[in-house]
Amino acid sequence: MAYRFDNVKLEKGMYHEAGRSFTQVLEKMDPSEQYKGTALEGLDAYQRQLKRFDIKVKGAGSDLVDKFFSTSQSAVLFPEYIARAVKVGMEEANILPDITATETLIEGMDYRSITSVPEDEKELKRVAEGAVIPQTTVRTRDSLVKLHKRGRMLVASYEAIRFQKLDLFSVTLRQIGAQIGRMHLEDAIEVILNGDGNDNKAEVSHVAATGKLTYDDLLAFWNGFEPYQLNTLLVGTDTMTRLLAMSQMQDAAAGLDFHGTGRLITPMGARVLRTSAMPRDTIIGLDKNYALEMVKAGDVMVEYDKIIDRQLERAAITTISGYAKIFEDASRALSMNAAG
Repeated sequence: MAYRFDNVKLEKGMYHEAGRSFTQVLEKMDPSEQYKGTALEGLDAYQRQLKRFDIKVKGAGSDLVDKFFSTSQSAVLFPEYIARAVKVGMEEANILPDITATETLIEGMDYRSITSVPEDEKELKRVAEGAVIPQTTVRTRDSLVKLHKRGRMLVASYEAIRFQKLDLFSVTLRQIGAQIGRMHLEDAIEVILNGDGNDNKAEVSHVAATGKLTYDDLLAFWNGFEPYQLNTLLVGTDTMTRLLAMSQMQDAAAGLDFHGTGRLITPMGARVLRTSAMPRDTIIGLDKNYALEMVKAGDVMVEYDKIIDRQLERAAITTISGYAKIFEDASRALSMNAAG
């Protein structure tokens, strides 16, 4: 049986189509719907092209990098392979989905988020017959979301990597992805603490005694989130140690879950996420359903021209993203320094 994917003409220009990724361009030319009920069901258009050129990118039987460059058409697939491996690294141990309420994909570099201001936010009033219904005003932010270009430079000649197994090369690319993911997390933490340029820095609470974190401090912090829920805590390694030392964190149920899974749930029900991107002596608390918006201008970008033409001496792997606070009171900070 003849399949359409065998006759797709691959060229560098497929990376240039505005508003579409390379895989989306392939899907337009070779829709996955036509493969339902066949042996190729479950593969996307890019994976079918790998099959077409018999390129195995993972496992003990993975091919050499050189396999991509056996023909001029198969070479076009190499930048997408790099981008996919980098994205896998970005998603490994990625906690951004656990702290962002929504993700917005934009075209271009200018984006202005929205905010809503409800009347009597902390009080649900009964509306009498004929009375005015309380309003929630939705408006655009005054300042644009600041987008940052984050990435790493891949420095390797084609001669240096051509005889490397793709499975091994993927490990290096995943590490690059993990480094980019760490940069995104640092950007998110910066916005939560210092605002997105719209005069919305995080409200900071302080412990009762400098350098000491008590359960009473956590309870007071938790109690200040009404009407939102404190369901996520971001902490650094130093603060994680203090949390684990609390007697309230050492009950049988909490200890069993932590020792078995490495996940710590506080008695208030908030999930604790540890990251070295957090500043010392600081805890971020947030309602992950309402606090933060992630804005992305496209997907992972790879300098495809240099790579396809076998001039892989310096190729940039980049992403462009930024963050906006949705509801200002849905995220707060707790400082280990007592209020002055």
